[in-house]
Amino acid sequence: MERNKVLLLFAVLAAACLFSLAAGPAGWSNADVILNLRLPRTLAALAVGAGLGLAGALFQGVLKNPLSDPYILGTSSGATAAAVFCFLAGIERTSPVFFLAVFAGAFGATFLSYWLARLAGRLSDASLVLAGVAVSAFLSALVMLTLTSVRERSFSLLYFVLGGLYSVQPGVLIASSLIIAAAGAAAMLRWRALDAMALGEEKAYHLGAEPGRERIIFFALACAATSAAVAIGGTIGFVGLMTPHIVRLLTKPSARTLIPASAVGGAALLAAADAAGRSLFSPAEVPAGVIMALAGAPFFMWLLWKNSRGTA
Repeated sequence: MERNKVLLLFAVLAAACLFSLAAGPAGWSNADVILNLRLPRTLAALAVGAGLGLAGALFQGVLKNPLSDPYILGTSSGATAAAVFCFLAGIERTSPVFFLAVFAGAFGATFLSYWLARLAGRLSDASLVLAGVAVSAFLSALVMLTLTSVRERSFSLLYFVLGGLYSVQPGVLIASSLIIAAAGAAAMLRWRALDAMALGEEKAYHLGAEPGRERIIFFALACAATSAAVAIGGTIGFVGLMTPHIVRLLTKPSARTLIPASAVGGAALLAAADAAGRSLFSPAEVPAGVIMALAGAPFFMWLLWKNSRGTA
């Protein structure tokens, strides 16, 4: 039964890839369009979706919070703000400095949200969400304020902030994919610690895990995956929120299966969302970030309602 569910997950991924390659007015009739335009975008969507799905699974596991997500915690906003400032400073996307700065922005925003949520004493779902929303709102406002002061470049950067897969640089795609793969591999090596953290800090300590150290490690891995995804596609929300909840219907709750399944599921989800944005409103194109917000916001409200009833 478990094997059939895994096969189903990969079948969904294959279907999303085919949909992404075929989405557009020309369909399958133009090989040049497929190879030179749609294939790079499909590969980018797969990488970004895998990174965000992985990050969502890690955040939800280490924080023991079903509402955790790079977008909601402010991780994506921190990475996006750092990326925008790098662009304005003339730092190329392929530069190691760019990736380090984006990672620092993601990590700093995440820890700020976590610290604000812990000010009340006990970390709760509500305090974490509110802190993340506050940090994300402040960083988004800071980015928009910056863009209004550099109007000559604000239009292209605005599309990046909104989240989309328009121009994919091969060097950025390769570097980001390697970072996401490395973060996933490192997380898989520590899946037992993530399972222990999901039981709560006290139980994790008695099982031999050091909660403080493990939290920093998994935060770093999730931020690395998120920053690599942002480097390609900008701010795309709710992939990390939705994917772990969906794949739990098909896999065991253990991190050993949830981590890779979330990466595969996130890749399929974003590839389908990007293809939908290109085809549903043709000839106009809706950014993948907007499509995910339209789908993810109701999903988030449903989770809030479910959590408030004590059934999450």
